[in-house]
Amino acid sequence: MTDLRATPPEPGAAQSPEGSASAAVGPRRRRIAVRRPHPIPRWRLRFAASLAVLGPGIVAGFADNDAGGITTYSLAGARFGYALLWVILASQVALFFTQEMGARMGIATGQGFTGLVRERFGVRWASFAAGLMLIANQGSIISEFAGIGTALGLFGVPLPIATIFAAIAVILLISRGSYGKVQYFFVAVGIGISVSYAISAFLAHPDWGLALHSLVVPQLQTSGAYWLAVVGTVGTTITPWGQAFIQAYVVDKRLGPEQLTAERVDVGIGTLITNVVAACIVVACAATLYENGITNITDAGQAAQALGPLVGEAAKWLFGFGLLAASLLGLGVVPLASAYTATEAFGWEAGIDFRWREAPAFYGILAFIIGFSAIFVLIPGLPLITVMFLAQVLNGILLPFILVFVMLLASDRRVMGDLVNGRILNVIGWTVTVLLILLSLVLVVASVAGMS
Repeated sequence: MTDLRATPPEPGAAQSPEGSASAAVGPRRRRIAVRRPHPIPRWRLRFAASLAVLGPGIVAGFADNDAGGITTYSLAGARFGYALLWVILASQVALFFTQEMGARMGIATGQGFTGLVRERFGVRWASFAAGLMLIANQGSIISEFAGIGTALGLFGVPLPIATIFAAIAVILLISRGSYGKVQYFFVAVGIGISVSYAISAFLAHPDWGLALHSLVVPQLQTSGAYWLAVVGTVGTTITPWGQAFIQAYVVDKRLGPEQLTAERVDVGIGTLITNVVAACIVVACAATLYENGITNITDAGQAAQALGPLVGEAAKWLFGFGLLAASLLGLGVVPLASAYTATEAFGWEAGIDFRWREAPAFYGILAFIIGFSAIFVLIPGLPLITVMFLAQVLNGILLPFILVFVMLLASDRRVMGDLVNGRILNVIGWTVTVLLILLSLVLVVASVAGMS
C-alpha cells in the first residue's frame, strides 16, 4: 500500500514559495489579517480616570444634608422664610475651600485628620480633636435615628422597629461591603434625596425672584433666635465630621497627587449639591409654611405633614422620602467618620476594605456608636427635635477648633510638601475660620443677653 503521508523535506531541499516543502502537498494556508486596535484618545483616558476619582466629595456633599440638616433647613424656612438663603450661599463658598483642604491633606499625606494631628502635635492634641468630633458627631447620629423614626412614622412604622432595622442594616452594609459597593449605595441614596427635594421646591410654587434676592443680599435680623438659626445652618453645612470624613475617605480610596485636579472637581460637585438641596428645602418651607403662618413646626416630619394640605400629597410623600433617605445616608456616613476619627487618633487599623478580624477596633467603635445611639433615641419623652437642632448648633460652635488644626496642618510644608497651602488659600482659610469664631461668639453673647 502506498504511504501518502507527507515526509519532511531533505536537508537542502528547495522551499516552496509558501515557505515550506509540505505546502505543495498540504492545503494552502490562508493568511489572516490582524487588525491593530485603534489608539484610545487621550481625552477619553483622562475622562475615565477622572470618573474613577469621583466619590469622596460627592458622598460628603450628599451626607451633609442629613436628618439634622433637613430639620434645620425646614425650621429656618418655616420661621424666617427666605431670609436665611444668603447663609447657604456663603456656606457653599466656605465649604468648598475647607473640604478641598481636607481632601488635599489626605492626598499629600496618606493619613486621616486625627492621625495627622497625632503625628504633628502629639497624642494629647489628637485626643482633644477626636473628643470634639465624637461629641459633635454623637448628637448628629441620634438625629439620624430620629429622622428615620419620623420618616417611617409617616408610613405607620413604629419607632422601635424603624430604629432596630436601620441600625442592623447600616452595620451590615459597612462591615460586609467593599469600598466600591458602599460608595455606590451612598451615591444612589444621595441622588434620591436631591431629586425628592428639588421636586418638592417646584411643587411649592415659590417666589423665585424673592428667593434669588434673598440668596445674594443678606437679610439680617437682631433676634437671638435668628442668629441661633444662622449658626445652626452653618453648623449643618460645614461640619467637623465632614472635615474628617472626606480626608479619611480620600485616604481609603488611595488617591495620589496626580488625581488632585479631579478630586477638586469632585469636591466642587459635592458642595454644589449640598447647598442646592439645602436651598430647595428652605424654599419649599418658606413658600408654603411661612407664607401660611405655620411657623412653629418642631421637626421635618411636621413639615412634610403640613405640606400635604397646602401643596398636595405628592409633596408630602416626596418630603418624607427625602427625610428617610437622608437619615439613612447620614447614619452610614457620620458613624463612619467617628470610627475613622477614633482609630486614627491612636494609630489603629481603619478602612471599609478591612474585615472585622483585621480592624476590630474600627468596626467595634462603629457598632458601639450606632448601637448606643439607637438605644438613646428610644428613651421615653426624649425631646428629639431639641437634640437634633442643638446638635447642629454644637457643630457650629466646635467647628472653629477643628478648622484651626486644619489650617495649621495645611500650611505646614513639612506635612504637605508641594501640596502645601499657597498665600491665597491661607487668606481664605483663616478668614473662614475667624468668621466662624465670631459667629460662635455672637451666639454666646445673644444667649447670655437673653435676646432669644
